[in-house]
Amino acid sequence: MSEPMKIIFAGTPDFAATNLEALLKTEHQVIAVYTQPDRPAGRGRKLKPSPVKELALQHDIPVYQPASLKGEPEQAELAALGADLMVVVAYGLLLPKAVLDTPRLGCINVHASLLPRWRGAAPIHRSLLAGDKETGVTIMQMDVGLDTGDMLYIKRCPINTDDTSGELHDRLAVLGAEALTECLNPLAAGEITAEPQDHDQANYAHKLEKQEGAIDWSQTGEQVYRQIRGLAPWPVAFCQLGDQVMRIWQAAPGTGLTAAPGSIIAADKKGIEIACGEGSVVLKKIQLPGGKAMDAAAALNARKEQFAIGTILD
Repeated sequence: MSEPMKIIFAGTPDFAATNLEALLKTEHQVIAVYTQPDRPAGRGRKLKPSPVKELALQHDIPVYQPASLKGEPEQAELAALGADLMVVVAYGLLLPKAVLDTPRLGCINVHASLLPRWRGAAPIHRSLLAGDKETGVTIMQMDVGLDTGDMLYIKRCPINTDDTSGELHDRLAVLGAEALTECLNPLAAGEITAEPQDHDQANYAHKLEKQEGAIDWSQTGEQVYRQIRGLAPWPVAFCQLGDQVMRIWQAAPGTGLTAAPGSIIAADKKGIEIACGEGSVVLKKIQLPGGKAMDAAAALNARKEQFAIGTILD
C-alpha cells in the first residue's frame, strides 16, 4: 500500500462536513482545512462558522478562511503546506490554475451528480425538478472549467418517487463520503484511469432562486409534485391562498380528478387535493404566514373555511 497522503480539505456546508468526517477516519492525514469565512446567521446576525470549520476545530486541524485564492500570498500559504492532494467538496470558491497545480496529485472534487449531467451549483435539486430516475456522485480531477474535469470514480443511486431534495442530499452526502474514501488509496497508487467527460452531454444546474417556488397550477400534477419535492427544504414551493402566501412542504400524487387548475377538489384527513392542468396533487404539509409547518389535516381542523371545496389557489 502507498504511504498515507497529506491532504488539504476544502469545503463549507453539511454535505462537505460529512465527507471530511469520513476522511478523518482513514489513514491519510488532513493537514489543513479551507472553508468560507464565517457568515452572519440567526436573528441576532452573529457570525457563525461553517459546519466544516466546526468539525476541523474539534479535531485541532488548522483552518484557513481566505475570501479568495487568487492572490499570490494566499497561494504561497497553501503551497507551503506541502500537500499531496487537495479534496474539494462544496467549497464555494473557484480554484485558480496555480492552486489546482500545487498539490502533487492535484485537486479532486466530490460532485453530487452523474457528470457530465448537472454541472454547477444545484445538481441535487435540478435532478428532482427534471424528473431524473437516477443520480449519484462523481469524483472528478479538477481543472479550470466548471465541473469539466476528468472522472475518476462514480457511485450511483436511484431517485425514489417520493424523495425530497433534503432526503436526497443526505443520502448523496453519505454516498460521496464512501466514494471519496474508496478511491483514495487507488489514486495514491496510480491505479485509477481518468475518464474524460462527454461535453456534448453536459447540462448546467443553475443556482436556485426563491421565485422558483411559485407554483403554476396549469402545469401537470407530476410537474407540480416534482417542484414541491425538489424545493423542500429550500426555498420551498408556495402559492397564494386568498391574500396569504401558503408554503407547501410536502405533497403526494393526487387521484387525477379534473377541475379548474388551482381549485380545491377535496379536503379531508388525507390532505388537501388541488387540481392541476392535468391530474392533481394532494397537499400533506403546509405553512401559513406567522405559523409553523403543519399537517394539512391539522390546518383543516383550525381553518376549515379557508379550504372549502372550489376555492381557487393562485
